[in-house]
Amino acid sequence: MTPIPQTDPRAAYLARREAIDAAIRRVLDSGWYIGGAEVDGFEAAFAAAAGVAHGVGCANGTDAIELALRACGIGPGDLVFTVSHTAVATVAAIERAGAVPVLVDIEPGGYNIDPEGLARVLRAPPPGRPAAVVPVHLYGEPANLDAILALARRHGLRVIEDCAQSHGATLGGKPTGALGDIACFSFYPTKNLGALGDGGIVVTADGGLAAAAREIREYGWRERYVSARVGINTRLDPLQAAILGAKLPALVEDNIRRRAIAARYDAGLAGLPLGLPQCRAGVIHVYHQYVVRLSKRDRLRDHLREAGIGTGIHYPVPVHLHPAYCGRLALDPAGLGESERAAREILSLPMYPQLAADAADRVIAEIRRFFR
Repeated sequence: MTPIPQTDPRAAYLARREAIDAAIRRVLDSGWYIGGAEVDGFEAAFAAAAGVAHGVGCANGTDAIELALRACGIGPGDLVFTVSHTAVATVAAIERAGAVPVLVDIEPGGYNIDPEGLARVLRAPPPGRPAAVVPVHLYGEPANLDAILALARRHGLRVIEDCAQSHGATLGGKPTGALGDIACFSFYPTKNLGALGDGGIVVTADGGLAAAAREIREYGWRERYVSARVGINTRLDPLQAAILGAKLPALVEDNIRRRAIAARYDAGLAGLPLGLPQCRAGVIHVYHQYVVRLSKRDRLRDHLREAGIGTGIHYPVPVHLHPAYCGRLALDPAGLGESERAAREILSLPMYPQLAADAADRVIAEIRRFFR
């Protein structure tokens, strides 16, 4: 039978091929290949979609987190609280800014930062200045920002949202990216809004933070060739900006399709000894990943592979157990048991807007066959 991939960025290109090809031709014909109107236009359009006034494009999502941290004045010796159950980019960016990652456990039965764990760590933080919290809206589900914002205000922390997987998700009717002080998105090709290469953006309602991020992303320039502050080189190029601009109008429709696929999985997998995604009230989940959970995860993965169905594990090892980080990060003294347990049990099923209904039904049928 035809293989079913876990994700399919080529299908996303083919679905918008005419608009994307026209955007690429427009940039090639313009002769303008760094910055310019394509980047400015996309920054403004994406910021508006995220519910804020300012967007600052950059080369990738990792750089976006570093830019946001540095724009907030966070650097050497500052403590930044986040999770271990995330893409390593979250922690790598904190270290690149010179700050100290402090890893907090995820919610029991969930995948986002545990506000109770954050409160516990903040009562007795490691040495350093508590400066920020980076909640990750993992898999497209908004983290519990109401509780996190309350803690942040009490402790004087910046809230820097990691929205790499939550394009279009909302909490209480407000988009992720508009909930904290500043937010970071990735446009990696498999994201809900993906480029045909790397790309990222910082968004914020704060004009001062946006101006700082804009300077830092290009050598700290306020005027060309003169650095007013120490900066880096991380620019969103016009080609990717034009591609993203061509795809942005379809984001709402694509997310609706993701939710429809998730609802189909929910109904088809109900009643099995399998943990299914759960949503809090007031949340619109955009299902960057549809993640199930079971103790015999590897056996199910092998079964689906033999049936030609791709799966993923996002993520197989918590960051604090990576060889590069093991033993040298500040951790919640109560431990990261939920993060470690999740890594042993999670499995991402096929999820992308172009996944056909009969393909989703085939995934469901094979999973049900596994449990017979």
